[in-house]
Amino acid sequence: MPFLYEHGDMLNRPIECFYFDTSSKYFPVHAHWHFYMELIYMYDGKVEASSAGEKYIVEKGDMMLFHPKAVHSISYCPGSPDARYAVIKLDISRMSLTPSYAPKLRSIFLSAEKKNMTPFFAASQTEKMRAGEVLTRCIEEMRQQRYGFDLVIRSELYGLLINILRCWQDQGFSVDSEAYSEDSRYDIYNITEFIDERLSSGVQVSEVAERCGMSYSYFAKKFLAVYGKTCKEYIEEMRIIKAEEFLVFTDFDLQKISSETGFSDCSHMIKSFKKLRGITPKKYRIKLAE
Repeated sequence: MPFLYEHGDMLNRPIECFYFDTSSKYFPVHAHWHFYMELIYMYDGKVEASSAGEKYIVEKGDMMLFHPKAVHSISYCPGSPDARYAVIKLDISRMSLTPSYAPKLRSIFLSAEKKNMTPFFAASQTEKMRAGEVLTRCIEEMRQQRYGFDLVIRSELYGLLINILRCWQDQGFSVDSEAYSEDSRYDIYNITEFIDERLSSGVQVSEVAERCGMSYSYFAKKFLAVYGKTCKEYIEEMRIIKAEEFLVFTDFDLQKISSETGFSDCSHMIKSFKKLRGITPKKYRIKLAE
């Protein structure tokens, strides 16, 4: 279904939060799919949402979850006024902070999808989750981008995702052995989780390819086709993004930052930083302080 595929920049933007108004020229949202999870929460009006062949009327206070790779659409309800809703797009593979006794969230949500747990949550359920408040806070944090905004957003979303799982548990869902075994499986679509966890240790492309169970050459072609850049470019860019965070939010010196971000040495980080950002890390920090 390549014509239904919607590209998302999961590498650089693993989480997106925004408001959507159906009076926009981009509505209705025609059938499509993508590799990230999507949540919509209805503030006003109502829409008809379709996911994996099932249709749902989503009204004020209701919430809808679209699983990764599920074909879905959002359209007008006959005779209904314009609607306004919150949208959260997230790479569930990058939400990897879970207790030692539990599988990763991506594994649990995949298990729930396979067991056909409902992706629709009525207003009475979302009120208990405080979903509207959570998504509003996420959007405002994304808009303001104050210190630690990304951590606040992730914290809010972890809470919401756990409440969704608890809601499913009330309906009979349980985490079985399949979810645990899924944790050790990596493919081209969730391998970024493996990379991110090992950035500081100097992860190599050959190691990533092996983890995917692919030859180096096949993995390189596949990664480029899916993400629009080579795996080496991705690793380098993620290290630079991590270095930027240290430059902005800490007083670490460049030697310490290069060590924390997996660069071979300080000069390697400076060279890579200047290549991607057009400025040295030192000048970047000075510019921020002006």
